[in-house]
Amino acid sequence: MRSKSATAAPEIEALIALLAKVPGLGPRSARRAALQLLKKKDALMLPLAAALAEAADKVGACSRCGALDTQDPCALCANPERDDGLICVVAEVGDVWALERAGAFRGRYHVLGGVLSALDGVRPEHLRITALLERASAAGVREVILALAATVDGQTTAHYLAERLQPLNITISRLSHGVPVGGELDLLDDGTLFAALQSRRST
Repeated sequence: MRSKSATAAPEIEALIALLAKVPGLGPRSARRAALQLLKKKDALMLPLAAALAEAADKVGACSRCGALDTQDPCALCANPERDDGLICVVAEVGDVWALERAGAFRGRYHVLGGVLSALDGVRPEHLRITALLERASAAGVREVILALAATVDGQTTAHYLAERLQPLNITISRLSHGVPVGGELDLLDDGTLFAALQSRRST
């Protein structure tokens, strides 16, 4: 039996609680989203549930670059037309999607899985740095682009990676013009990202 203090059925409250965990959705937004899903069950909720189940079953991380796809290696890594000599390092998969929308990069990607953060306890061993060093050491690699956010943690990570990559005698560059201090890549427009890639500078 529902308690007197409950405002909705336990199933609805559970749905709201899960939606509230999605980045960008607070408790109030989660309640609005839950209400829309429940009101449009056939048109929205059931197709969404099916899409979530299919994604959970079929989507995984690429063993090579760390991006998400239904195949391994992912479509980007499997594409023979991309330049193996360029590796673009990003923090999260969303950054890969943002750069691909911009259409300015035709090399390979490497997803770190985050950035170094003393506050959050994220250390080098928590990121895919060892895998990056192995890939950057391969024959034919001539440049690694550190496409990390212009935040304190992003730039700390870029500096750490530059030091680790320096002995490999390859070009190490960072995004330049167009990326504001504190800017997250997946929030920037395509033109800004294109300009940042085109005007990248050596570290």
